[in-house]
Amino acid sequence: MSTSNGGYYLPDPSPYPIIGSIGLFTLLSGFVLVLHEGSIGPVLMALGAAIVVLMMFLWFGKVAAESEGGLYNNHVGMSFRMGMMWFIFSEVMFFGAFFGALFYARQLAVPWLAETDFLWPGYEGGWPTAGPEGEAMIGIQKAAGPNQFSIIDPWHVPFWNTLILLSSSVTVTIAHHALKANKRVALIGWLAVTVVLGFLFLGLQMSEYVEAYRHLGLTLGTGVYGATFFMLTGFHGAHVTIGAIILTVVTIRCIRGHFSPDNHFAFEAAAWYWHFVDTVWVGLFIFVYVL
Repeated sequence: MSTSNGGYYLPDPSPYPIIGSIGLFTLLSGFVLVLHEGSIGPVLMALGAAIVVLMMFLWFGKVAAESEGGLYNNHVGMSFRMGMMWFIFSEVMFFGAFFGALFYARQLAVPWLAETDFLWPGYEGGWPTAGPEGEAMIGIQKAAGPNQFSIIDPWHVPFWNTLILLSSSVTVTIAHHALKANKRVALIGWLAVTVVLGFLFLGLQMSEYVEAYRHLGLTLGTGVYGATFFMLTGFHGAHVTIGAIILTVVTIRCIRGHFSPDNHFAFEAAAWYWHFVDTVWVGLFIFVYVL
């Protein structure tokens, strides 16, 4: 039974952390097997993902019910805020590591390798690079050869995706102001627009990946350029997916009458996360696509 200790809410012992750990372990084990072409890999990935989704649905539902039941006070609210801040900070460090890898490969490792002829005679470096064949094929679309690829034009799908995410930051901010003004119709409407923009971004990014793999020869195996490109954009896409799902849940809660002008941390947490995702994309667009 939940208790209170000095005015601070103490929840019951929960099975959800261990369930989530099992789900993540299963999901990542399946992913490793997929990379090694194991036949059971996709099944394990699907099972792990289902466990994680179920865990999140049950755990977050319990937290929402506790919040709506008035069990939380200002101390708990501050803990939630501090936890979300540290979580976003950890995400900043996560993407910082990948941006650091991109910087190291592009500005330090590739020029050094070109100067020393460490890889093969005549290697001239330059960026993007995917080996001797890829070095000669930049900007030329060819199907032959794993290292022959074309880069993605930043002023088509990536540019439109940038506008979409920046617009979604505006719409979620408008929805936040509507919530604080207790304008429920505007709140739900602008949140719905934000969700649509988030999934539209994902749809366009998927089409970009299909184009890269089928027609441009740009894959995860396309040297250091392909690896850094897909690691950065792929992990960002995963974060957009998570953010869009969170915003969908928040929208449903708003429709059900949850949140008030003075008590809406879940909404704020979703908005913080979404602004973070949008900021990361601006960095990606500049340093991965444009420069």
